[in-house]
Amino acid sequence: MSASVLKFSSEDCGICHKMSFYDAKVADELGLSFVDIKMQDTATYRKYRKVLLAQYPDKADMGWPTYIICEEPEGEFQILGEVKGGHPKGEFRKRLQAVIAS
Repeated sequence: MSASVLKFSSEDCGICHKMSFYDAKVADELGLSFVDIKMQDTATYRKYRKVLLAQYPDKADMGWPTYIICEEPEGEFQILGEVKGGHPKGEFRKRLQAVIAS
């Protein structure tokens, strides 16, 4: 399985910034590709918007940041799960492992 972690975040979000010190590293350690999508980066956001809207049609229950784990995010994607909000590194790793194990 070659899954990707899509991080939907905002440049103005302190928790998103704090997570950026290790979230990509943890994804890489678990063999997952990582895409950082800032809502302010309209080109990148538009590219992955369909994945976000499949999970959150009105964006109401999103966390900051929201990590969506999926296969083939640029094609016929399949969402495997998600991790919402900020977590310490070890907890973030456990939550990602739980998604890819299920």
